[in-house]
Amino acid sequence: MTDQTKIAATIESVPFADLYLSDLNPRTVVAESGIEALAENIRRLGLIQNLGGLRDGDGPRVGIVAGGRRLRALALLQDDARFQTVAVQIAPNAETASLWATSENGQREDLHPADEIRDYGAMDRRGVRVADIAVAYGVTEKHVYRRLALAGLPEPVLDALKAGQIGLSHAAAFTVGDDEALMIEVLARVIEEAKSRWGGLSDHQIKTMLRPNAVKGTDRRAAFVGVDAYKEAGGQIGGDLFADETLFDDPAILDDVFAAKLDRLAETFTGPDGWKWAETHGDDYLPYGFMDERKFGRICAAPGDMTEDESERYDELAELANGDVLDDAGAAELEALQRKADGVFTAEQKGHAGVIVYVRRDGTVEVIEGLVKPEDRAEAVAAGILAPSHHAKDKAEAAPKSPISDKLRADLERIEKGARQTALLSDPKLALHLLAFHLSGRMGYGYAFGLTVNPPANAPETETGFALDKRLSSIADRHEAGFGSEAAKDFAAFRKRGDKKVMEALHGYVVSLLTVPDTELGAMIDKATARRTRDVWTPTAENFFGRVGGPYLETLWRDLLDLAEDHPTATTFAKLKKGEKVEKLHDLFNDAGVRAVHGLTEAQQDRIADWLPEGMA
Repeated sequence: MTDQTKIAATIESVPFADLYLSDLNPRTVVAESGIEALAENIRRLGLIQNLGGLRDGDGPRVGIVAGGRRLRALALLQDDARFQTVAVQIAPNAETASLWATSENGQREDLHPADEIRDYGAMDRRGVRVADIAVAYGVTEKHVYRRLALAGLPEPVLDALKAGQIGLSHAAAFTVGDDEALMIEVLARVIEEAKSRWGGLSDHQIKTMLRPNAVKGTDRRAAFVGVDAYKEAGGQIGGDLFADETLFDDPAILDDVFAAKLDRLAETFTGPDGWKWAETHGDDYLPYGFMDERKFGRICAAPGDMTEDESERYDELAELANGDVLDDAGAAELEALQRKADGVFTAEQKGHAGVIVYVRRDGTVEVIEGLVKPEDRAEAVAAGILAPSHHAKDKAEAAPKSPISDKLRADLERIEKGARQTALLSDPKLALHLLAFHLSGRMGYGYAFGLTVNPPANAPETETGFALDKRLSSIADRHEAGFGSEAAKDFAAFRKRGDKKVMEALHGYVVSLLTVPDTELGAMIDKATARRTRDVWTPTAENFFGRVGGPYLETLWRDLLDLAEDHPTATTFAKLKKGEKVEKLHDLFNDAGVRAVHGLTEAQQDRIADWLPEGMA
């Protein structure tokens, strides 16, 4: 072997047009976004490190063996005369060039995150702009802001990160704190717990210890009140930059602002809206039996009479709203159609009844209308807006004991039920509409048929890369929307959607209950429907690659790209850190540009498009 201490390399200025990527260069996979960032870095700061290459005999062309990313970046800068000629260190022979190619990548070592964070902080203190820091490091400005947030941590936290006593995600969790003494105290607890057999504290536990009273911006109270009203009342805002989350630090102020806003909202129903009374409810739902406990009577607005065209337009707008693509004009049109479908309460009805207002779990307002208090029931019945109650518990005086025994009453109820079923046989359409309504979950935990709906789980916990048809949304989610519903009124509105839409809904609800544990039956259905799992699922870093080991990723990489175990592309991949391997496979499956860079054959493209983990079909 050549004595490498006597390498006679020369540095030459070579026209860029004479440069090409040598087959000796082991870096075959690059991210286009990274090349663009490197190009901007070179444009601003110049080419800090020369390329390494091997000349083709006596000809002008030079194959680049070290600096493939820099060569790709320079290709984007050929509009700049400064980079149309490039300084290249020329290897004296092929053996040396091969060693250069391997050594540059193999000996590279990234800065430790703690050192990188401190360097970001030092540049910031020197007045270097965030945009310039991003260019220098070849990262996004968002990444710089997050690193600067970490740079503001107490030194002991960064020391613990450098020493490996805490991880980077743990360090990020400390950025929610603002009490340095408490942060040091929590750090000691984190380091101590890390030694236990339970695996230490989670990021969430650290954040909770640092801000035990903070309320997340996703809390229903925060969503309903809003940041501005809370701050005007003197509330302090914190934040978790790494979770893109706002924290409300004064829960007592938040509660007061929440209650005051809800009270003001309730008052609007007794003013211009004309209801006799309005009450607020502090929880995010009305508990089971609430109406019976309060002995409320209910009146219903007569459902509006929508035309067939209006029904079709309603469904079209509702579908857009479900996909979060409805503009303001469409939302206003949908609201108007919804009011027409729901009907309106008359001024006379409102004069005898009221509303209950509360805030749901997602921060939206729910209004239960048409409630008649026990003390107003007699007047409402006399006015003809409320039907007399046939329940003894609602009468002012106890009724005499019925001569009909409980056993006989049960038989009579069965007879009544049988008569209803017989009558329904004459209207199959109504029966199917009612089944669709039952399965839709719009009745909450009520029911129309003697069916127990137990939908099988059809979505993974990690939903990235998974696109389940919205018609198969879980029955549990639909039940959530059914609390406080008025079954008769809602069913009438449901039917107004028209036969076609109701049958489409029934199809979706029935399919969402599909289980088929029988293997042969399942295979028959798959064949008849040409089922293809990759139509709804694509492997990603989060849903698969980050959840398997490094050796598995290396084998998969070689199999997909038809690489021998000792191929430079395979050995380079094997030397990467686990997170880098995950990222490369994620890009290979999810980025057409990355696949194009590899120059994959049609067979390799198909293999990636069809690939599934073993055990899946």
